[in-house]
Amino acid sequence: MLELFLLFAGLGLAATSVYLFTSALLTNNYDANALAWASGKEPVKSKSGFINFSRPLVHNFTLQHAARIKSPDYRKRVEKKIMTAGLSGELNVDEFIGLQILWGLGAPLVLIVLNLTLALGYPNWLVVAMGFVGMGFPHFHASRQTKSRYTSVIADLPFFIDLLALSTEAGLDFIGAIQRIVEKAENSVLAEELGTVLKDIKLGSARADSLKAFARRLDIPEITSFVAVINDADYTGASISQVLKDQSTQMRLERFVRAEKAGAQASQLMLVPMILFVMPAVFIVVFAPVILQFFYGGK
Repeated sequence: MLELFLLFAGLGLAATSVYLFTSALLTNNYDANALAWASGKEPVKSKSGFINFSRPLVHNFTLQHAARIKSPDYRKRVEKKIMTAGLSGELNVDEFIGLQILWGLGAPLVLIVLNLTLALGYPNWLVVAMGFVGMGFPHFHASRQTKSRYTSVIADLPFFIDLLALSTEAGLDFIGAIQRIVEKAENSVLAEELGTVLKDIKLGSARADSLKAFARRLDIPEITSFVAVINDADYTGASISQVLKDQSTQMRLERFVRAEKAGAQASQLMLVPMILFVMPAVFIVVFAPVILQFFYGGK
């Protein structure tokens, strides 16, 4: 046990020494130029501890290589994924690609070193699989965040639209109603995005353009439909409060339909554990005495 501990400690110290030596050789000002944020501020701390751990490694080793990937289509897809996941303040495109390069090469390398030093006997296909897993980690993280944001927005949207309708009926204009809701809401993805809409409008953007950008950031059909209806009401001069009431009714109906669909799917999924676990137990209880009677003849 002591020998194993000393071996792992030695490997850790060796890895730390190599990292410090290499980072001292490769440190330059390139990452400061490549990491350009629209706000001019440092990126916020990520919700993923793994990304916070990886960020210094990316800046020291792979950020300069990520900038050499010039494919416009791939960069646009990555930018959209970052935007819809709400990670624009945490990662930019270069960091995202740098994470892919870092762990696409680093994860197999770590596995190879462990395999050689500890004689673990891992097959070659596992090393290749670890490379694909490392490259896919940023995409997995972004997809998980996108799904979480979708769930939060869909749950809050009918309630927010109700508040907007009540506020506009009470005499507030649409922007004032949004301002009031954003001030009162806490820990809400939808409130944060509406707050971004207010900031865009204060910076001089037109209301229609700010709402369209809001729909693009979330990329949720219900939000896109809501924004289209609001902009159409502005264009035609229809009553905003009545449009908001109609949208609230429609959103609640859609949520009820989704709940019914989820309930139907849940009842079908329940059949799987019943067939795998419950039915065999029932068959054993029912047919075990018959089988024993058949083999032993009542003895």
